[in-house]
Amino acid sequence: MAEQTNEEITQALKPSEVDPQLQIPSELPLLPLRDIVIYPFMIVPLFVSRDRSIRAVDEALGENRMILLVCQKDLDKEEPQQEDLYKVGTVAVIMRMLKLPDGRIRILVQGVSRAMIESVNPGGECLHAQIQVVPEILAS
Repeated sequence: MAEQTNEEITQALKPSEVDPQLQIPSELPLLPLRDIVIYPFMIVPLFVSRDRSIRAVDEALGENRMILLVCQKDLDKEEPQQEDLYKVGTVAVIMRMLKLPDGRIRILVQGVSRAMIESVNPGGECLHAQIQVVPEILAS
């Protein structure tokens, strides 16, 4: 299992995988996270099991492969709303997706940029967020 993950990460690090000039839309599907914070440039495998979260991943894959990853404040909340989420998250690109026999999915994501949530639309198949990209400040 560890070898497979290392191989996926090695493949994901190839420069052709993520375009540095990505245009980030102002609205993205939102994936609430428990127990993990994803930062820009991190490459991380995630397991997704909630129905609304799986639909958010499916929608992102059908469009531009971008999704907003945001930590939820209460880990026990099964259907988090805007007040249950932190205000800053990470826009990520879904690099790989694998459907597991138990109904969950595993995705490999790479953080692209930080983003501030302006509003969350709870209607529809999954959560959507209106976002404002937060520019990275580089040390000089």
